[in-house]
Amino acid sequence: MAEARGSRPPVRVALLGSGGSIGTQAVDVLAALAPGWRVVALATGTQAALLEEQVRLLRPVAAAVGTDTPLDLPAGCAQVRGPGALEELATRADVDLVVVGTGGVVSLRPVLAALRAGKVVATANKETLVAGGHLVVTEARARAAERAHRDPRDPLASSLGWLRPIDSEHSAIWQCLVGEAVDDVARLLLTASGGPFLDTPAEAFAGITPADALRHPTWTMGAKITIDSATLVNKGLEIIEAHWLYGMPYDRIDVIVHPQSVVHSAVLFADGSL
Repeated sequence: MAEARGSRPPVRVALLGSGGSIGTQAVDVLAALAPGWRVVALATGTQAALLEEQVRLLRPVAAAVGTDTPLDLPAGCAQVRGPGALEELATRADVDLVVVGTGGVVSLRPVLAALRAGKVVATANKETLVAGGHLVVTEARARAAERAHRDPRDPLASSLGWLRPIDSEHSAIWQCLVGEAVDDVARLLLTASGGPFLDTPAEAFAGITPADALRHPTWTMGAKITIDSATLVNKGLEIIEAHWLYGMPYDRIDVIVHPQSVVHSAVLFADGSL
């Protein structure tokens, strides 16, 4: 079996947003999975020094930073520049999978370009689906339809084969749906920790500071998502994501406050099983 696994070509990855929480974890995982997985391209927004370290570790052939900073890259790795850098990395001929760990809508164009180029996209980026879910899911469904026409049993005959959620709540739902028909789903249940102010009395809210909101009781995350978690705006974004990813009407998506954060999400099926 070891010989059979070794005979498979590596999965070639472009990682967009390598400097954030998702990105740095993805770097660790991909480094541990080598040589079966190979990072071909890396990009981050502003963390040039960290990107240089990641390039030395993973040895991609291309890297990009969202500023004009010239990168000190080893031989064999080219710096990609300009406003279209992320799209260029995401559509390279030598890329099979695009992992999206960026924040904001900066990855909307690269995700669309990647899907149109026949690349699988694994995304933890909320804003891409919140702002452009109608565009992104249309492309994923189009790629799936092409595969289904040839072989309905192909894993890529589903839009979730092309657009794979890797943030915790939606990854949990995706795992619950493996082998199940979406038509058999009664409700999707997203869990929320409740953030740092779950038990704070209403009269104390006027004195809350940004520093207070950045002290999440459960998770260590970037500043934006931590603030969004404190206000529960983040859960609103995840409801929109779930709507697009799973084709689920909004009135069948619920949020449950679960401070223990053991269950990341759940699926209630029509037969009552959870």
